[in-house]
Amino acid sequence: MPEPSPCPPPSGAPRWVAMVHEAARDSWVPAAQSPYRAPVLYAVGEMTRTVRARGAELTLALWGPGGGDWRLYGTPEEKAAAERPVVRDERGGSAEPGEPSETSETSETSETSEPDKLAERMTNRRHQVLTAALSRAGLYDLAPEDGAAVRALAGRLDEPTVRRVAHWLAAAAGTSAAG
Repeated sequence: MPEPSPCPPPSGAPRWVAMVHEAARDSWVPAAQSPYRAPVLYAVGEMTRTVRARGAELTLALWGPGGGDWRLYGTPEEKAAAERPVVRDERGGSAEPGEPSETSETSETSETSEPDKLAERMTNRRHQVLTAALSRAGLYDLAPEDGAAVRALAGRLDEPTVRRVAHWLAAAAGTSAAG
């Protein structure tokens, strides 16, 4: 995939603007804008989550006011280094995400049994609930280590506990917004 062209500043007076790269036209278009940062970050989190749920990646740049002029706060280049974490398996082998580990067993069956599918679906649901709660609490774009922590929680906690943690995050977001 070719590198996107540099993101130009939006037109008009400085405000908070999330620009999305359209790869087909190699252009940047505003996706969310507001005089306040929080609504734009919330929109960025929702867009990112939606696009990733569809199996694609979103290239964003966040512009905002800085000293009376436009300032670029987030670019694709800053995220490029953090996007390729090394995954380690239980035996200490490592591989890029999506590639088999050198130490992985090849005798595993390709079909997954029904209980395994249900367990995976429930884990994915708990992950979705936690990610949504973090977005509501103001944590929109998670770093790779944050994603790993959310996956670990989703894998270890049961549904009622996950919902309780989500409730706490929502309550904390409401308290911080009021205070």
